[in-house]
Amino acid sequence: MNDSGNGEQGVSTDIELDLRGVICPYNFVKTKLKLEMMDQGQILAVLLDDGDPIKNVPRSVENEGHTVLAQDRVGSSYRVLIRREETD
Repeated sequence: MNDSGNGEQGVSTDIELDLRGVICPYNFVKTKLKLEMMDQGQILAVLLDDGDPIKNVPRSVENEGHTVLAQDRVGSSYRVLIRREETD
């Protein structure tokens, strides 16, 4: 279960993107652009602030067809693991 707070254990990431301090919707746009540059099946770790970013970015990438594998609190931020899916 990924909602236990340790959902990222055993998952290796390919790219990490630190978007702390980036406001909506720019954090989603940067996440989407990074995913478009990745190969299908690769894992992107995104660091997001609490509030709107953690509410909106995971939902938006799922709406784009990607898979959110985990959302884990890291201090005052969140680390979200996203698997790039083929969206064409």
